[in-house]
Amino acid sequence: MFDILMFLFESYFYAGSYPDSDKLSLKLSAAGFEDEDIHRALDWLSGLKQLNEGDYPEAINQSGPRCYAELEIKRISLEALRFLAFWESNKMISPVEREMILDRAIVLGRENLSLDKVKLIALLVLWNQHEELDPMIVEDLLTPADSGRLH
Repeated sequence: MFDILMFLFESYFYAGSYPDSDKLSLKLSAAGFEDEDIHRALDWLSGLKQLNEGDYPEAINQSGPRCYAELEIKRISLEALRFLAFWESNKMISPVEREMILDRAIVLGRENLSLDKVKLIALLVLWNQHEELDPMIVEDLLTPADSGRLH
């Protein structure tokens, strides 16, 4: 499914949005993606489109550091949680955006989501919020986590 999400971003980022579900399903099928993966991705995207900053309590923006629930710790790698905390503390994302990213990560139902997968989720959440994405942010989110490590 993450291949589909990356394909969508790469194909439609400069267009500003992607086509409706029916057209998108046809395009993804023509691109060679499996039907099951397409349906899962479209369901996930549907949930993404429903995210709205107004649905989160305003108090989130004035709260202190985030303590993660057991389920969040199980589903998202420690490295990815640290990344989100770092980005939030440096005002790259707001607390509400952090919650949106967590929501989309948790709903996948996978355990120990890697930093790269959470970065892709973050990129799609920010893109979906129609934010003007700084090219440096996009580059940071698209750069594989291990690309800067020495071997």
